[in-house]
Amino acid sequence: MPKYVGAIDQGTTSSRFIVFDERGQIIASAQKEHAQIYPRPGWVEHDPEEILKNVFEVAGAALGRANLTAKDLAAVGITNQRETTLLWDRRTGKPLCNALVWMDTRTADLVHDFSRGFGQDRFRAKTGLPLATYFSALKLLWIFQNVPGARHQAEAGDALFGTMDSWLAWHLTGQHVTDVTNASRTMLMHLHTCDWDEALLHTFEIPRACLPKILPSSQDFGTITASPLAGTALAGILGDQQAALVGQTCFSPGEAKNTFGTGSFMLMNTGTAPVVSKAGLLTTLAYQFGGEKPHYALEGAIAITGALVQWLRDNLGLFQHASQIEALAASVPDNGDVYIVPAFAGLFAPYWRDDARGVIAGLTRFATKAHLARAALEAAAYQVRDVVEAMQEDSGIALATLKVDGGMVGNALLLQFQADILGVEVVRPLVSETTALGAAYAAGLAVGYWPNIEALRSNWGVDRVFTPAMDAASRAAFYRRWQQAVERSFGWAAV
Repeated sequence: MPKYVGAIDQGTTSSRFIVFDERGQIIASAQKEHAQIYPRPGWVEHDPEEILKNVFEVAGAALGRANLTAKDLAAVGITNQRETTLLWDRRTGKPLCNALVWMDTRTADLVHDFSRGFGQDRFRAKTGLPLATYFSALKLLWIFQNVPGARHQAEAGDALFGTMDSWLAWHLTGQHVTDVTNASRTMLMHLHTCDWDEALLHTFEIPRACLPKILPSSQDFGTITASPLAGTALAGILGDQQAALVGQTCFSPGEAKNTFGTGSFMLMNTGTAPVVSKAGLLTTLAYQFGGEKPHYALEGAIAITGALVQWLRDNLGLFQHASQIEALAASVPDNGDVYIVPAFAGLFAPYWRDDARGVIAGLTRFATKAHLARAALEAAAYQVRDVVEAMQEDSGIALATLKVDGGMVGNALLLQFQADILGVEVVRPLVSETTALGAAYAAGLAVGYWPNIEALRSNWGVDRVFTPAMDAASRAAFYRRWQQAVERSFGWAAV
């Protein structure tokens, strides 16, 4: 058996390749950002060919840094930004248009058309999802309606739909596949059957001929034929947030994690039966390993957390590097009563308000850029609390600890405030790259590199625990002010 497992981590802002050993430790990695394309307000696109090129480049770079080749890898897994939608030509492999990114809001009119007379939860019983611009079905319908020839090619099976995992798998192996976690984010898969639902396909006017085959998250998806990974088995596919759940070894019902990335995503394992949310959360597939029963999760999806830090850096120029926000925020003792609600593209869970837009509330002449920086970090923590409140209401389980991961968890000020505003311990693992690690775990399980999930659990270790230090009265007062600010964001956009 080769010594290592590789993971392609295709995210919203960059693509990475990471090599892990049997202990789940990182041996080598490489990363490259791709362009964010904004043709109109609310529209967000990626160039799929740029992403594909970057994936091959970072795979080669990571292997090269460790003096490895594809022969040293037991398997490769993919984890990817979910819901991002593309259609490509089966014969040429070329995309018919840029990919429509998960945060793109151009389908707002379609959301309202399909909601009219039925409500936002029209398809929730089957899909676990509310009607929103977030999910793939309406993005694909928009492509059919606006890209000449797209529908005709799709109906003939000459154009193939996929989320980013399918696009990569097709170019790596020639197989048109996806896994249950990504399929569960399209609004076209039935939660109970884990297959495309004919009634949904009919309603959204999506031809089955263009859809990938849905498979478990951990299994043999085919042999990679493309250099520099040629000859290696593609054996794992997981949407990025489900991959983080696996990487955090949240295999028991009630275990939860939150990933702080471009957005933030909290998932709680609910076991082998889906739990329908009554508090604005998503019901989603957590993972399926081989022939085992699928596991489900409740998810709170937050559109903007790390992206708010990027906005302060790129649009307002408050600092040069994202890592500088912590020192700036720490230079003041509190937020100066300033609250930022980053509803740049509406609010996701638990509100699902397409009409919300970003607001900065509480400004006075006293406020400085340091207060804005602190308010931005606190906004991430407040949004997570919104989701925790909803998750506890749905599950009946009181959160005891919160495992965290993602690009922002190096920020101790954020994690301490998160513990303070939740009133529970926040735990940062030794390996914070849990998204890529989850994809590696899925691939390694499929080929026997790891024998079972207990071997994965034994790899998990704690880096630091953040303990609440805020009194209950202050916690409640700050959260009430946040809720006031959220209310101010409602109704700004004409939708």
